[in-house]
Amino acid sequence: MSAQQVSAQQGQARQQEPFEPEGYRTDNYRAPVPATLEGARVLTTADAETIWRAKSGAFVDVLPRAPKPKSLPAGTVWRDTPRKNIPGSIWLPDTGYGALPPAMDDYFQRGLAQASHGDKAALLVIYCLADCWMSWNAAKRALAYGYANVAWYPDGTDGWEHAKLPTEEAQPEPRPEQ
Repeated sequence: MSAQQVSAQQGQARQQEPFEPEGYRTDNYRAPVPATLEGARVLTTADAETIWRAKSGAFVDVLPRAPKPKSLPAGTVWRDTPRKNIPGSIWLPDTGYGALPPAMDDYFQRGLAQASHGDKAALLVIYCLADCWMSWNAAKRALAYGYANVAWYPDGTDGWEHAKLPTEEAQPEPRPEQ
């Protein structure tokens, strides 16, 4: 393949990358994400690994989790889908939707305060899965809350596992009843 063909393919790929929306993404959350997030640092897997090994940032997983259905008949066994995330992460599920009910907004704010030890200058690394707008929305929301050192890891646990980095079984922080 010639250099001109490679350049043309790269240009087409850049044209297909979505642009940052003005607000939050509110549908089709598993779709290609932008290459940027204004106000945040965008991390590669190597960047995330460096921060993780140095223990210089708090890792925040925002992968959604289906709640146990309230209408399950008595005696029905409910099995949550297991989640493995980056070791040492705090898991704040369902906080990357485009709009959060007040109870979930409060849950996310309290979770970030816990992860950052109340320091809005602390480094927060926010992730989910690859091509997941949940992490983009959550990182944008953290910036809106006044966190000054937000890093978005768009490859999330997919990129982490692809690099053969360790994961651990995770349990989410208890969330409010909705």
